[in-house]
Amino acid sequence: MENQTVISEVLLVGFPGVPEDLHNLVAAVMFLVYLFSLTANGSVICLVTLNVCLHQPMYLVIANLAASNLLFDTVTLPKLIARYWFGSSLIIFKVCIFQMFCVHYLGSIDSFLLMLMAVDRYIAISQPLRYTLIITNKRALSTCFIFWLLAATSTNATIATQASQIVLCGPSPKMINTLFCTHASIMALACTDVTFIRSVSFVSAMVVLLVCLGIIVLSYILIIVEIATSYRSENWRKAFYTCTTHLLVVALYYAPRLFLYIVSSIFNTSVIIIKPEINALLLFLYSVVPHMANPVIYFLRTKEIRQTFAKVLQRVKYRVGHM
Repeated sequence: MENQTVISEVLLVGFPGVPEDLHNLVAAVMFLVYLFSLTANGSVICLVTLNVCLHQPMYLVIANLAASNLLFDTVTLPKLIARYWFGSSLIIFKVCIFQMFCVHYLGSIDSFLLMLMAVDRYIAISQPLRYTLIITNKRALSTCFIFWLLAATSTNATIATQASQIVLCGPSPKMINTLFCTHASIMALACTDVTFIRSVSFVSAMVVLLVCLGIIVLSYILIIVEIATSYRSENWRKAFYTCTTHLLVVALYYAPRLFLYIVSSIFNTSVIIIKPEINALLLFLYSVVPHMANPVIYFLRTKEIRQTFAKVLQRVKYRVGHM
């Protein structure tokens, strides 16, 4: 058995197998990705916050989702950029645990908010006359606040506490063989039996993902039924068209995640044992890509946000022209 030792630092690998001569390119791409996400999500938050016309339940939820995405990228991408740009691969183990908590915490919030958006769309289509009475700004914000608290006080905190107490073996530093600290990557470093902790984490992730996804799917099944049975089919089709924005976001978020968990379940193995290159790529696809795509989808497919953004640009051009 390997010697047990107190390890204070771990080594962040990033994208496994990337040649050293491509590190600057990877760093530049990740920097542009972070800059784009920061600008796009920040713009959504500012537009919704500062424009009274966008103080509606759906847009308030979108602003919360943008805030979650922005925080996620801020917690993960700067260290990944530093790893490739400056060779700063070491990360303090306690910081790694904190990053892991934030990753799973913000991931849970995304699931909750996407579920809330699906319920909002169902009520808007099935109860159009009573929508403003059922879904108010106060209720939307209160529900978002509850979700932020629920994600923090759920099993995520317990799992992070348990992960911080595991015993690491062998020479220091140990390698986190992916883009950032996740529960699976940290559990792979343990030299003691972590089957229970791993099982609790997996069940917790599945409950959050599948319950939220189940409610999302149910909401859209009910929406389709409403459309099919409505006499005002043309109006309902227009209403359903607006839901495709949300469906695109859901697909980006859930498809790679479910693929990863299904494959790991079929082969009866942990996620981290899947080929590291594929694991890192899938992690990037379902963690970072949606955070860039979401604001673009909202801008392109949401008329009110496009109009607000156009007005802001006109004001900026006017002020610049009169300077």
